[in-house]
Amino acid sequence: MDLLEQAREIINDVDAQMAELFVRRMKAVEMVADHKKKHGLPVLDEHREQEVIRKGAGRVEDDTLRAYYVNFIQSNMQISRAYQYRLLEGMRVAYAGTEGAFAHIATGKIFPGAQRVAFGNFADAYAAVETGDCDAAVLPTENSSNGEVGQVTDLMFSGNLYVNAAYDLAVSHDLLVLPGTSIEEIRTVVSHPQALGQCADYIRKNRWAQEEYANTALAAEMLAKRGDRSFAAIASKEAAELFGLEVLAQNINASRNNTTRFAVFSRSDHLRRKPQMGEHFIMVFTVKNEAGALARAIDVIGHHGFNMRNLRSRPMKELLWQYYFYVEIEGNLHTEAGRSMLLDLGAYCDCLKVIGSFVLS
Repeated sequence: MDLLEQAREIINDVDAQMAELFVRRMKAVEMVADHKKKHGLPVLDEHREQEVIRKGAGRVEDDTLRAYYVNFIQSNMQISRAYQYRLLEGMRVAYAGTEGAFAHIATGKIFPGAQRVAFGNFADAYAAVETGDCDAAVLPTENSSNGEVGQVTDLMFSGNLYVNAAYDLAVSHDLLVLPGTSIEEIRTVVSHPQALGQCADYIRKNRWAQEEYANTALAAEMLAKRGDRSFAAIASKEAAELFGLEVLAQNINASRNNTTRFAVFSRSDHLRRKPQMGEHFIMVFTVKNEAGALARAIDVIGHHGFNMRNLRSRPMKELLWQYYFYVEIEGNLHTEAGRSMLLDLGAYCDCLKVIGSFVLS
């Protein structure tokens, strides 16, 4: 047997072993996909993939071969993602709005292979997951220039779902009109209150009246159906394409860094045992009616080494002049420090609820 035949025999033997290992690996991928569906997690986990690449590269001593091995690992992970998307195609993900809305766009980016199910408002989308009609919900929680989405914060406080992932979507608001409409013809702009607020300077400069609508895409659809050239809608270019409208002006929002954070809600809490870069967790709580209770609760958080990134109050609907507090904290809650912090907070909080944790995508 010459060297070429020996080499081919080795390759055939290795390929046979790799085929068995490939099947074994993909069976594990099925388990991962099932876990992600249960917890409403996106397929792509960049932190995990970088960790796999780093460990894999360390297994190969030859500098030249190491680079090729990294490519091999990356190819495997790409195949694994594609298989997960196929497995999750039957996943139903709720969002509030309609096709072309920013929530529809964000949902597609987080769950590319899933069925996107539209609901008329945040509460209905949230309830669809509680009842099991949908596997997860993608809802906006905050905008970088216009603040929190209070209705969703209230759902966190009153509902039973967990936040297991978050996604920051750069939002660009465009002015949509009926084909051929000039800017001089416009008298009224229609959109969601958040979008109107983000474009307030542009609206004020043109002295237009405002009309609120349930969401940006529905405003675009209404304009297309109404056929009134004195109206314009503020929405996405995707909505313009969907409803046969023209984009008269682009990026009319005041801030060029306009970003909306969407959270993924599901029925199960995903516990990250190992700390990850950029990890956050969310809690809501009420404090006892005594002097200094809130200040002491905040001190407990800092005392245990956690950094608060966001703290705000919300009125409690059922109790006049009573408030609950929403806090977003940097770090991993499922550690000894986290468990100790929760225990100490119990001394000052009447109600304390962990909403979940996430790593920004």
